Amino acid sequence: MTSSQTPNKQELPPTAWAVLGLLSFPGERTGYELKKWADSSLRFFYWSPAISQIYAELRRLEELGYAASARSGPEEARTKRRYAITDAGRAALSGWAGDTAEAGPPVLKHGLLLRIWLGHLSEPERLCAMVEDHRERTVAELAAVREAMRHAAEVPEWAFPVLALRWSERQHLAELELADALLADLAEVREHAGEAPRTPPEAVRQAGGDAPTPG
Repeated sequence: MTSSQTPNKQELPPTAWAVLGLLSFPGERTGYELKKWADSSLRFFYWSPAISQIYAELRRLEELGYAASARSGPEEARTKRRYAITDAGRAALSGWAGDTAEAGPPVLKHGLLLRIWLGHLSEPERLCAMVEDHRERTVAELAAVREAMRHAAEVPEWAFPVLALRWSERQHLAELELADALLADLAEVREHAGEAPRTPPEAVRQAGGDAPTPG
């Protein structure tokens, strides 16, 4: 394995720590293998970086001395570069993972809810169809999470990834409950849609700039 001999302490983006975290488990891995593992673990509770991001972060980590790599020998049909975490990388990662101030609050960016928020520009039937599609995707994702849990449970070193995946299972179950509640809310909107006419555009333009919530 080759690596930089002068590690520099600096602030790293979450993607770098995630890639270094993938390397912290036993074994050496190629960038492609890291991507596959991110797709079957990280994406269920955080996100999965693109393969280009993974290789960019691997280069950064090598420059810092946090990771090292070596090319495969002639015994493999295709030359591959495998990466491993260094002692300096493990020490840095341990410090970052143990710093609760770095965790920050969870960030929710729900594309479906953004469209629900703009429901006055659509029709309740169309919004219901969006929610139904979202519910079907969530069911499929839940099945994928459970498959990942079964696979991870077979590896003793992955006890903590199993806990993260178990949390993700609960989160997907909660998302299904929220989708069902949203469908019920939309059904109520549809039921009362004919009770009052839509506000004319002219009245909207004259309503002023007040927000729809107090404050």
